[in-house]
Amino acid sequence: MRIITANLNGIRSANDKGFFDWFARQKADVLCLQETKAQRHQLTDPAFFPKGWHAHFHDAEAKGYSGVAVYSRREPDAVIDKLGWAPFDAEGRYLEARFGDLSVVSLYLPSGSSGEERQAFKFQVMDWLLQRMREWRASGRRWVLCGDWNIAHTPLDLKNWRSNQKNSGFLPEERAWMDRVLGEAGWVDAHRTLKPGVAEYTWWSNRANAWAKDVGWRIDYHVVTPDLAPVLRAAKVYRDKKFSDHAPLTIDYDL
Repeated sequence: MRIITANLNGIRSANDKGFFDWFARQKADVLCLQETKAQRHQLTDPAFFPKGWHAHFHDAEAKGYSGVAVYSRREPDAVIDKLGWAPFDAEGRYLEARFGDLSVVSLYLPSGSSGEERQAFKFQVMDWLLQRMREWRASGRRWVLCGDWNIAHTPLDLKNWRSNQKNSGFLPEERAWMDRVLGEAGWVDAHRTLKPGVAEYTWWSNRANAWAKDVGWRIDYHVVTPDLAPVLRAAKVYRDKKFSDHAPLTIDYDL
């Protein structure tokens, strides 16, 4: 099974840059998108609904903001777009597609870079989500949580880590939370498992020519239940063409 995650920073903009043409050649089974920044009724181009694919969206209530999507070759047995906490659900940050005992989720965690209020909300989401992740682990289902987590876990995960230790996305509290997710809570970072010790990034600032210089951050993940660790096969970050400020991350699973 091949699963791709990509933050598009606007699904219509990414389509104009050739994202769906690229996607058609990837032999994927599931595609998870974040930051669609569109309402479904605005997606009038047939490219957004490729033949042979089932497309599901969870739009943010605010137009032009956030939003996630899941595309799958197989029609999901169920699709879940709300977790029961209104402030989070309203922002269009979660979409789960169920295939038997496997849940594939497109997840978009908040950024705190715009100020203290949003950073406080990010911390709230992190605390609340960790408890949900414990419950998911205990459910007996297999999980693949794909998406933009807006956190670089270790110094290996961003180029300029020394100068970013007081910036949202690499705060000590955020990194400690990731330690808990991947430690006591028992989840697995698929990319890092497949590429231990490799400095490979998924997001670049639009300033200072960061993309060309590869001065990036690894903030896009597949975080999976430990029963999926033995079936991880390959990971690739696609950088040959730029569709947004993030690059697509592809993980192959022997499923």
